[in-house]
Order: sequence, then structure tokens, then C-alpha cells
Amino acid sequence: MKQKDLTPTPFFAELERAKSEVQKDAAAGGLAFIDMTVSSPLRVGLPFDVTPAVDAVKQEFNLWDVNPAGTLKAREAVSEYYRSRGGNFTPEQILLTASTSEAYSILFKAFCNPGDAILTPVPGYPLLDTLAELENLECYPYFLKLKREKRKSIDPIGTKSLQGDKRDCFRFVLDTDSLLSAPSNAKILLLVCPHNPTGHSVSLSEWKEVVRFCEERNLVLVVDEVFGDYRFSEDVRRSWEYVSCHPEEHCDEGSRPESMAPIASAMLQGDDGCGPKCPIVWLNGLSKICGSPQVKLGWMAVYAPEAIRESIHETLEYVADAYLSVSATAQALAAPMLKQSAAYGAQISERLRQNLAALREKLPSKYCPEILGGWYAVIRLGGDDEEQTLRLLKGKHVLVQPGFFFDFDEDGWIVISLLQEPAVFAEGLKRICS
Repeated sequence: MKQKDLTPTPFFAELERAKSEVQKDAAAGGLAFIDMTVSSPLRVGLPFDVTPAVDAVKQEFNLWDVNPAGTLKAREAVSEYYRSRGGNFTPEQILLTASTSEAYSILFKAFCNPGDAILTPVPGYPLLDTLAELENLECYPYFLKLKREKRKSIDPIGTKSLQGDKRDCFRFVLDTDSLLSAPSNAKILLLVCPHNPTGHSVSLSEWKEVVRFCEERNLVLVVDEVFGDYRFSEDVRRSWEYVSCHPEEHCDEGSRPESMAPIASAMLQGDDGCGPKCPIVWLNGLSKICGSPQVKLGWMAVYAPEAIRESIHETLEYVADAYLSVSATAQALAAPMLKQSAAYGAQISERLRQNLAALREKLPSKYCPEILGGWYAVIRLGGDDEEQTLRLLKGKHVLVQPGFFFDFDEDGWIVISLLQEPAVFAEGLKRICS
């Protein structure tokens, strides 16, 4: 691998200079600086109180269970996390990692050879390209496209009834036709759900198309669902629910009948023979669920048809065993932290909904497409997104992300976070819209 040139581009060099000047001006009594890109709850008054969890398990910090999949107790805690949300992964389906990024690295090593391709969504988060490059893999794009349609009567943020509202709405959808140009050396399809930064969440019809494509091309489907707990409508499903639904059910309507639970569990574990014929790996971790990236605990939840399940698990554990990177401390904290995750997630969700409601009041869907999940929003301002980003920073003291950073196919997009404190968010939004 050639040494990478890490010199900042002229744009990012200028952005850093402008940011430094704006912060100095704000500190000297000038217009306050507002960071609309903040991505950590720790920086916006929403820290996870880890003290009770530490007090409960600190005697376990010096214990070391050499298991490439992670300790049984921690994997049971992850399994319970899914069960509390309607899923049914067994501890044997869970493999712990130090982060989602490490999970990607393990998957790339397990299923790809140097020079192979992985399929990634565009627009998309640039970290995926970096992780692939570090494994000497090529990223090949498939696309999310902006779709115009009549607004449904369901309000995605649950703030008011939209019955009778006939305005058009805009949302991102998965362009399944763009998958057809995938190269023959593609080994993995990466699906981000909810998607960063567009807020797209995969529908049942999109899911079926993606799974069918992976089955036909013998691909491993990897679903990054780190924002899975943060959805803005009960009609938005976790993608693993589509696997555990019986074929005769309508997964988009209501909850699964209790009588179907044993069948659904067997399908999600790959035991009934009716599930997808391709391996599927869901990625998640404490970084977003508990707003605690500093704890460094993620995991893979692995589905595989029974015929290939053993070989899939053996391959993943072989790679993980070479590193054993998940600390005893992080594994011990898994159970007590995940027990608190629902209550903590409710705080985050309330913040997101409040800011999304403020955004909806300011900007119609034409300028800010519908957001189904996650904690980012995209805004179409028009013009050149580099110029817009610098103008907002220098003139309004507001920091946003330019759309080109996420490979939007046209100029004029910016990306903002919905995590900021509501009063600060409202002021930042006011400056952007002015």
C-alpha cells in the first residue's frame, strides 16, 4: 500500500483557519460560535452515567476470559438487548469487537482478498472508504436517490396529524437498479440503516431486493445499524425484523403475533430453511446505543443458513482470535450499561425529535428531505456547497458539513447534526435559514 498523502486539501485547510478565527472572535465577545456538526452526546449535555455500571462490576475488571467471540456474560447481555426490542439473536450468534470499525476490519479480512470490491452507499459516510482502503479493497458505489411523492398521513416525528396535507414530500430511497453494475469481484454489500447522513431506513421491498441480489451474487450482506434505536416512526422497522417475519406476514403492519414467535426465532437463527440464503451480519455497539464511544465495545450479530453457519463462525472467530482486542473492562460493563440503554436512548430520542420538529417548521421537505432515523439531517441550500459551508462559518459563525464530503452527486447540500442543545440548534438553524 502506497503511503497516503495526508496533507489537508485547500478547502479543509481554509475551513480550519476560518474555524480558529471564528472561535477566537467568539471568545473575545463576538458572535457565538455554533457547531452544527457535533456527533457526540458527551459534548451536548447528554452523557451516559457510567458510574452505577462501574460500581456494579468493577470486581470483574481483572478477570480475563480468552474467548475470540467475547465473554458469555457480555454476549448474553447483547442477546437480551435484542430480545427487549423484539429480536431473537442467541449468544452464539454474537461476536464482540472493540468498535464497529474493528468489526468492518474483521469482516473484510474474513471474506475478501486484496483487490476485491465492497459495495457501499452513495451518498455515504467517508469512513467506509478509508476502512476499505486500509484493507486494500476497492469501494464500488450503489446509490440512494431523492424521490418526490405525495405525503403520507403519518407524521415521521409524531408531532402532529398530517391528514389532508397534500404537499409533496421528498425522501431518499435505495436505487436497487444501481446494484446491477456491481463488479464480479464484489464480496460484501454494506447497508447502513438508518443511513448516515440521509436518514433513509430500508423498507421491506428494498430489503427483499437487496437480499435477492446478495443471494444471486453470493455476497455477504453487512448491515450497519448503529443508529437503529433512533427512529422517528413506529412504522420504521429494524432490518432484522424482516428476516424474522414469517413469509405470510406483512412486516410493515403491526407487531408479530405471539403464535409466530417460535417460527420467527428459527428464521432469524437460520434454522428453518426459509430464511435468506446469504449470510447477514448486523453491526452495533455502545457508541450510539449508550452514547459511549469511549468504552470501546461493539459487536456483530450473525445470521447464516444452517449449511454454512459453522464455517462462517469459524472464519470470523479465527480473525478475531488473532487480536483479542476487546478489554475485560468493556465486556464487564456490557450488561449493566445495556440494561440502562432504553432509558438513556429515550433521552437522546427526545432531543432528536425536538430538534427535528424545529427543522420541519423552518424548512419544508423540498429543502430538507424526510428523515426516518439516525441523528443527522441533510439540507439542500443550492449553490456551491464549499462556498456555502465557508460562508456560514465566516459570516454566521455556524459550522456545518459540506455535501461533497459525503459524495452527494450534486452541489448545494450541507449536513447537520440533530444532537445539539435545542436552544443552540434553533439559533444555528435561524442563522442558516437567514
